[in-house]
Amino acid sequence: MKKEPVAAVPDEVQKILSARHHDPFAFLGRHRDGDMEVVRAYIPGATRVGIAEPELSLARLHDTDLFEWRGRPGTVPDHYRLTWTGGGAAHTAYDPYCFDPQLSDFDLHLFGEGNHQHAYRFLGAHPHSVSGIHGTLFAVWAPNAGRISVVGDFNAWDGRRHPMRSRGGSGIWELFIPGLAAGTLYKFEIRHRETGAIHLKTDPYGQQFEVRPHTASIVADPAPYPWQDQGWIERRRGMNWLHAPLSIFEVHLGSWRRGAHGEFLDYRELAHRLVPYVLDMGFTHIELLPITEHPFDASWGYQTTGYYAPTSRYGTPEDFRYFVDHCHRHGIGVILDWAPGHFPKDAHGLARFDGSALYEHEDPRRGEHRDWGTLIFNSGRNEVRNFLVSSALYWLEEFHIDGLRVDAVASMLYLDYSREPGDWTPNIHGGNENLEAIDFLRRLNQLTHELHPGTLMLAEESTAWPMVSRPIWLGGLGFSMKWNMGWMNDTLAYMSQNPVYRKYQHDMLTFSQLYAYTENFVLPFSHDEVVHGKQSLLNKMPGDEWQRFANLRLLYVYMYTHPGKKLLFMGCEFGQGREWDDSVQLDWYVLDYAYHQGVQKLVRDLNRLYRESAALHQFDFEGRGFEWIDCHDSSQSVLTYLRQGEHDALVVALNFTPVPRQDYRIGVPRPGLYREILNSDSEHYAGSNQGNGSGLCAEAVPWMGRPYSIVITLPPLAGVILSPVPG
Repeated sequence: MKKEPVAAVPDEVQKILSARHHDPFAFLGRHRDGDMEVVRAYIPGATRVGIAEPELSLARLHDTDLFEWRGRPGTVPDHYRLTWTGGGAAHTAYDPYCFDPQLSDFDLHLFGEGNHQHAYRFLGAHPHSVSGIHGTLFAVWAPNAGRISVVGDFNAWDGRRHPMRSRGGSGIWELFIPGLAAGTLYKFEIRHRETGAIHLKTDPYGQQFEVRPHTASIVADPAPYPWQDQGWIERRRGMNWLHAPLSIFEVHLGSWRRGAHGEFLDYRELAHRLVPYVLDMGFTHIELLPITEHPFDASWGYQTTGYYAPTSRYGTPEDFRYFVDHCHRHGIGVILDWAPGHFPKDAHGLARFDGSALYEHEDPRRGEHRDWGTLIFNSGRNEVRNFLVSSALYWLEEFHIDGLRVDAVASMLYLDYSREPGDWTPNIHGGNENLEAIDFLRRLNQLTHELHPGTLMLAEESTAWPMVSRPIWLGGLGFSMKWNMGWMNDTLAYMSQNPVYRKYQHDMLTFSQLYAYTENFVLPFSHDEVVHGKQSLLNKMPGDEWQRFANLRLLYVYMYTHPGKKLLFMGCEFGQGREWDDSVQLDWYVLDYAYHQGVQKLVRDLNRLYRESAALHQFDFEGRGFEWIDCHDSSQSVLTYLRQGEHDALVVALNFTPVPRQDYRIGVPRPGLYREILNSDSEHYAGSNQGNGSGLCAEAVPWMGRPYSIVITLPPLAGVILSPVPG
């Protein structure tokens, strides 16, 4: 018996079946065909498909899982529900392909020209309603894709089921899927236009992710958080941060404290444990090592894959909002460490997102960090600048973050950063400055300061790049402050010397005054100084146990009395002896010992004195806040200076040797009684308790160019702070 020839499957149908159709809305859904109306649906695995209201059946096409109904126009409503049987179950859902485009042309235009400040509000996954029909609207930028599908647990991760609509030259794809709610797992399946290669990617704008090692994005709950920090936000808006105390406690949430079995604490429990500790210690702000989502614990968050998502290691986005809100309601600011300079190569992340170098540079001489094994953002691309600026504003707006510490700014500014000759390309003027990154940083700082007055932008910038913390209109980069890495390196190098040799390195302490007011500086002793074989701050100090603790206490007195805002990494405040290990909690047990207790008490008292004494913070960024009494006594390794506020002044004397200095005369600016208000050698701090009793009376003996002088006792390896007694 002769077989009937098999009808050829049209090319457009083949593209739908093989998930190669660039514009699935042109074929699927409801369309006019002459005098008829046609409804098409593609549901792999379906045994039958129909329309719910009115009750209609769709016919199978070409022995495929493509189904079609033809009939009189107006029979099927604008938004219709499909019914189908498959996998042994019956299903009913609105057809995603009967909805019009949802993204506005204005949003697409702003994004394309690089001026959409809130791209996160329309890109990513957002619960959405159309004519009272609830679902989730997905949108992603991938201009080199030939097809993109939303895949997840709702469609068995099948890229044939929900291909997206292309929005033309914008490079953006969108799809509204009715019935999907918050909590849905999803990714984007991307087919490259030229090669046909398939990439499974998490959402660049995803606001929640699975707990690693799983990598799917999660549709975040849009319910508004009941913020209770309005008073804090209002005060922040009017705060004069240039003249206010700023003492930052740098924290890695995963290793500050852990649970009884070594597990991570969640954001809420951390809030209730960390805030009382920070308040007791007297810090004004917490700075969090990146809590942006990241796949690898040991990266500490600096290799970010989720620029819009608090890491799920410690809970949900709502839990993190609670953490920030709790800090604010107790008077503690929160600064987030943010890494816009580079991102990891993980296959599920931003790397070659649509099969091309989309977020990064194609040329590895610009697009790859050799040292770090990461990729560099192409900040010359409008959409990439949008992505990063929008991320910064997202944290400030959606989580009420008080500022961003921008990581690795130096690596962004220089095209030849950490590169060998020949492994970099110059800018259009032949120089090594990254002009696109400079423009991005200025735009970033301009917008954050304009839209959120009182928030801070802090640069980790380790070179002599000028005017990092100066206004854009003066030619600066516009940051609020800059980490003083030079001061940190010189100070730690000096303190690590045996005191016998310190007199030969005296200028390492005095040099900072030559540039201290060229920028708004933060003085950091950060996590970077206590890892990778560098030893803890305590074990950088020379000498026996007593001398190491005395040196550490002296270091902190110097830090808190030197001009500049303060930053101290967790564990340093009680003199942890072991290097920081991110896999375990800090060595809290050492606080059973007097020396460690003494360091902690000193830091607590220094924070209190720093906050309460305008002389120690009011003019941190101005030369009038500091004046040498004597910077030349290198033979005895002694420094003396004044810290001055508008209405008060303090005398600081530091002895960097273990030899007590009796009857040490220093010049002072006014007559009267001087009282010792802090002495790092006090027995209260586990010192030898040498000091200056209840007070010293200034004598009319000119000294060091001043009309009066006092004779003091300088304890060994110690700093003392003296205050004139009013009247």
